[in-house]
Amino acid sequence: MRRTGNITAAAERARRLAELAQAIDRAQRLARSLAASEATGAEALELHGRLETARVEVEALRRGHWVPVGHIDPFWTSLLSWNGSLED
Repeated sequence: MRRTGNITAAAERARRLAELAQAIDRAQRLARSLAASEATGAEALELHGRLETARVEVEALRRGHWVPVGHIDPFWTSLLSWNGSLED
């Protein structure tokens, strides 16, 4: 019974990651078309770069690899109770 649950959870995770990858792809296409506009070009290119980083991370997760994160927003790190030390 437990193995079936693990398989079901893995299939659900794979489905969600695939949906996320598709959404990132659509957002990247939109950012590329916005970049063609002089008014929003720089912002759209920056957005496209951030989306590319997210796409690479999602692909690594889909393949079962951990992704080293270069930058974590301070908002998220402030939510962690861990103080960064492995010693008590």
